[in-house]
Amino acid sequence: MSAQRDGFSSTFGVLAATLGSAVGLGNIWKVPYLTGANGGAGFLLLYLLATLVVGLPVMIAEITIGRAARTDPVGAFTKLAPVRRPWWVIGVSGTLAAFLIMAFYSEVAAWVFAYVAKAVAGGLLSTDPKTAAAIFSKLVSDPAQALFWQWVVLLCVGGVILMGVSKGIEAVTKKLMPILFLLLVAIGIRGLTLPGAVAGLEFLFRPDFSKLTPAVALVALGLAFFKLSIGMGTMVTYGSYFRADQDIPATALRVMLADLVVSLLAGIAIFPAVFAFGFKPEAGPSLVFITIPAVFASMPGGAIVMVAFFVLTAVAAMGAMLSLVEVPVAVLAERFEISRRRALLIALAGIAGLGVFAALAQSRTADWKLFGLNPFDLFDFLSSNILLPAGGILICAFAAWEWGRQNFEAELGRGSPPRKWVFAALTVLMRYVSPLLIGVVMLKGLGLF
Repeated sequence: MSAQRDGFSSTFGVLAATLGSAVGLGNIWKVPYLTGANGGAGFLLLYLLATLVVGLPVMIAEITIGRAARTDPVGAFTKLAPVRRPWWVIGVSGTLAAFLIMAFYSEVAAWVFAYVAKAVAGGLLSTDPKTAAAIFSKLVSDPAQALFWQWVVLLCVGGVILMGVSKGIEAVTKKLMPILFLLLVAIGIRGLTLPGAVAGLEFLFRPDFSKLTPAVALVALGLAFFKLSIGMGTMVTYGSYFRADQDIPATALRVMLADLVVSLLAGIAIFPAVFAFGFKPEAGPSLVFITIPAVFASMPGGAIVMVAFFVLTAVAAMGAMLSLVEVPVAVLAERFEISRRRALLIALAGIAGLGVFAALAQSRTADWKLFGLNPFDLFDFLSSNILLPAGGILICAFAAWEWGRQNFEAELGRGSPPRKWVFAALTVLMRYVSPLLIGVVMLKGLGLF
């Protein structure tokens, strides 16, 4: 690594930053909810299998490409690809995906930040889900609040990234990830002490193999691909900051397992309380903002637990957003040879400008629809159903075919070379299995079957 280019300075820093990218709001409600709704432990086994054969190989490929090139996603594919072959399109696609995701994800994070303030002020203490729904509806439909909290989120993320990779992203995630685990464990212990909490554990971990249908398998497959922050340029970017002696397969595996542990801890923290007070777990996305406040308000000492819960949710959102914003910042700084400060200002201005439409999707821009989707849903659809899976397929093709097995193995083997069977397994998965399964996810997302 050149002296001019910042990077991660420690093994734990690499793990914390990469895990921070993978962990997000989905860990707090989506993985536990889908696990319980689709067969409990049986779905969990499918998800693990799908992660091993789809998510993990693509993640390893992205990190390896990033470390080999030591530059941003667009520059990485330009540098490693044969002359005059436009593989740089993968980097452009990933950067665009990160940009679109931040446009709507920053608004979801804005709701979380707003709820931290409301929880501290005691404004969420109602045991009636209808009252909780009204509080949430008022927040998302108020243009001033929606924009204010989105800008607060972007300023917080920008402040961290402005400090750099090692002193900013790495230093902050090294503190945030332990806090996340501690809060999850503390809330989980409190939830397990409630009467009837065992029903919540059964919801999560008691397998119902009758629910394991082909449709459920597709849900597990899609979740495995999108959960590890792949296809959006983040892992290529973070890979470019990896230490030369970092064991990439081992790091990726640890991130995958730690990400799963976070999801399960979140389930243990949430669902015992949900069942103990007679609420329904099928709330999906609204679980965090409607069901959870009513649940915690019903719990002795619930005001403190509620504050802790929304703080940990904000922490989860921050780690993911840092990696997303770093992608366009790295591309702008290195492609156009401008300072990180200037690149950050341009990226945040662009995200804020596009994010306005997503922030106002429940109010002023609710009727601005394309293909029947408001701006919030449109940004989600374009990134999740087109750009990310297309990027994943192309990354597999590049790493396994275009860049070549010899180059891939040489870079992957630096520091602590994996065993030969690891190379062989990764090659087979990236050439044949992962692209096929990602293609199935893409077709399903587009509604083609």
